[in-house]
Amino acid sequence: MKVHALNEEQQRKLDAAQRIIGYRFEEQQYLLSAITHPSAVEGRSVRYSYERLEFLGDSILGAIVAIHAFDRYHDLDEGGLTRIKVALVSGSHLSEVAENLGIANVIIFGSSERGTGRRGLHSALENVYEAIVAALYLDGGMDAANSFVERTLIDRMSLELAHEPENPKSALQEKLQEGGITPTYKLVDTQGPPHDRTFVAQVFAGDQALGQGTGRTKKEAESRAAKSTLAQFGEFFGLGLSADELVERTVAQQQARVDKFAAKAQAKVNKAAKQAASQKEKESAKAASKNQKKQKKSSKRKDEGSSMEQEQGR
Repeated sequence: MKVHALNEEQQRKLDAAQRIIGYRFEEQQYLLSAITHPSAVEGRSVRYSYERLEFLGDSILGAIVAIHAFDRYHDLDEGGLTRIKVALVSGSHLSEVAENLGIANVIIFGSSERGTGRRGLHSALENVYEAIVAALYLDGGMDAANSFVERTLIDRMSLELAHEPENPKSALQEKLQEGGITPTYKLVDTQGPPHDRTFVAQVFAGDQALGQGTGRTKKEAESRAAKSTLAQFGEFFGLGLSADELVERTVAQQQARVDKFAAKAQAKVNKAAKQAASQKEKESAKAASKNQKKQKKSSKRKDEGSSMEQEQGR
């Protein structure tokens, strides 16, 4: 895969990218494609931008992270390992890592993106990181790709990531519905050209705007908005809490549930007792009324008997 004649920008950014990655490519076209935004190759083959490499890099990156998680956390079940992998390769993590590495400065954009403030930069950073992983794999094998991921991403792996919800939207809905609220999502902005969209979603509780999130799809943007809201609520399944704090909070939550159940049970007992007392009071009143009527009848008969005796005596 030979590199065609490069212009000044391509050569400068290619050299800078190799310095950032810490690897010298045999086939430089792999890296050139990895750092080239689709807007820069409009009308040319898709292989000259990062789109195809991103697809391959996503799978390779997932495998590398899965192996490291599996080797590091021997007592973690499948669910915990999956949450760690999903959290670590999420768009927000990858774009942040890429930005910290300085990859934003080596992406080659087309004229349609220049002067727009690079609206899709967040998405592009994530895509380029994955494409670089694929380029390293194609040029130097799994060792080259693994070395880059180890140096730039694996340090962010922690047991706390196992507590992140796999589905932030479901977690947020469950949390809000405790207060009788159902969250809704609105697409508030769409950025970037048609071939590289970035969506911005906002989550609402009634009319109240909560967290906001961006993503390459509407679903991803909504998921990040939910995740952002959960983080704001401080209820992100223990994220950022120490083990002791997590245990303390879990015990408190369990106690709250017990207290809530006990309060409901006591309320039912009180209601039943009140109903029983009310029924007894009604029955007593009914019996008293019946007894009073009996007494009135008996008194009336007595009076009638006395009257008859007086008439006979006359």
